[in-house]
Amino acid sequence: MRRNDREVSDFEVIEEIIKKADVCRIALATENIPYLVTMNFGYTNDQDQLLFFHCANEGRKLEMIRRNKYVCFEMDIEHQIFIRPGNDDRKGCNWGMKYRSVVGYGNISIITEKEAKKTGLDCIMKHYGDENEYIYDEKALEQTTILRLQILEMTGKKR
Repeated sequence: MRRNDREVSDFEVIEEIIKKADVCRIALATENIPYLVTMNFGYTNDQDQLLFFHCANEGRKLEMIRRNKYVCFEMDIEHQIFIRPGNDDRKGCNWGMKYRSVVGYGNISIITEKEAKKTGLDCIMKHYGDENEYIYDEKALEQTTILRLQILEMTGKKR
């Protein structure tokens, strides 16, 4: 990270950012073609640090994952535009943005086993809801693909 003064290295603070984020962006690439997608997600660090996502059973994202499982992810929170103290607000370069973010890398895989899919969906549901046990319709499970991203590294940043 170029600006060490903005780095967040405290794991608890990084997890706080993840818990407050409402979307996660995944960057995929194959054959020198990048693709960025914004997704709902769930996070756990029970045994491994994992992110879970859900999507349709077909599409560009899945095609790219089958070719290259190494991805980058990003999430950010608490955006606030500010004017640098003592500056004229009519000059655009005197403005800045406060935020907190997490960027990381990992390997993403497609989950096919039914119980593992339910585990991934539970993780997503808990991120947006609560700790309830959830029930899934069998047909909905068949029509839903669950992605599991094993986090290999991540860092936080704040301003």
